[in-house]
Amino acid sequence: MSRLRIKQRTRIYLGCEGQSEQSYGARLGQIAEAAGLQLHFDNDVLQPGGGDPLALVQLAIRRIREKEARRGIFAFRSILLDRDKVGLKPERDAQIGQLSCRNRLHLIWQEPCHEGFLLRHLDGHQTARPITSDLAEQALKSVWAEYQKAMPAIRLATRIDLQAVRCACSVEAALAAFLDQIGFTPNL
Repeated sequence: MSRLRIKQRTRIYLGCEGQSEQSYGARLGQIAEAAGLQLHFDNDVLQPGGGDPLALVQLAIRRIREKEARRGIFAFRSILLDRDKVGLKPERDAQIGQLSCRNRLHLIWQEPCHEGFLLRHLDGHQTARPITSDLAEQALKSVWAEYQKAMPAIRLATRIDLQAVRCACSVEAALAAFLDQIGFTPNL
């Protein structure tokens, strides 16, 4: 009698500033599933983080250690961070690179925020670089009127598909590198 072997999914940690990023990670998981990839995204909302990038990185590292102690090592570790708070505390910002490198935590900076990052997923808007979070949200809503913060993944699916991820990867090097590392290449 032969035993059916179920292939283990590759565990990926994705630290998220808030529920919007968590939904985005869930959407990536749905796209990967549809493509037949054996990936499991652990989309971890890092609260309370207060938008301080260093505090978010430190919290992500603590959470990774806790989760790995319970369920085993993550194959890949990444975090989505808004860039709009960088520069407010330069002495803290200077610690982010070394700390993330020591802990194998890949940084995906969202310029200036998640809404600006999402905007670059939409066809024809890859070069859009709003300079403030308010302008990014306005620009996104001008081309995606139904967009709301913390939209569930199922609603993101109306605009964020594999082609949208490919569009974003053409201008978001950190996202492209992360997806390439986990085997979720934009060329699927």
